[in-house]
Amino acid sequence: MDGTSAISKKRTLTRYSYSQYTISNATLETAGTVDLDAEIKFSIGAKTFSIDVHKKFIEELKDLFKSLVKISEICHENEFALQYAQQSVNLASSTLNQVRTDGSQMAASFKEINSAAFEWLMDSRKKYHVKDFGFVFEKYINN
Repeated sequence: MDGTSAISKKRTLTRYSYSQYTISNATLETAGTVDLDAEIKFSIGAKTFSIDVHKKFIEELKDLFKSLVKISEICHENEFALQYAQQSVNLASSTLNQVRTDGSQMAASFKEINSAAFEWLMDSRKKYHVKDFGFVFEKYINN
């Protein structure tokens, strides 16, 4: 939520989809002896957030911090997995390109190979492009 000041009633609520924006740079600053608030900072895509929270909620803030770090790690690893899936298809394609077939079978072979490659990439995307991180929040926040 965003507003012009603490007393302003006007607020803008913006939703950032986990599948479109990467979470990164999560940090947690605990309250000092004089401070009354802790601060969590993180980025979603190019937008940086800095949120002050009363220090009595530090345990909940730690849980949120752990969740954001885990989501960031999962997204980072999944980017590599998707790249490996693409490289795998490219390698298979270049290998098959070297195999000689007669002209009448080429169209059928192309269609079959293209269909298998497309299915492989879509399955990889479904597996590694996470849209719901509820399992992460359940692990860190509800425990």
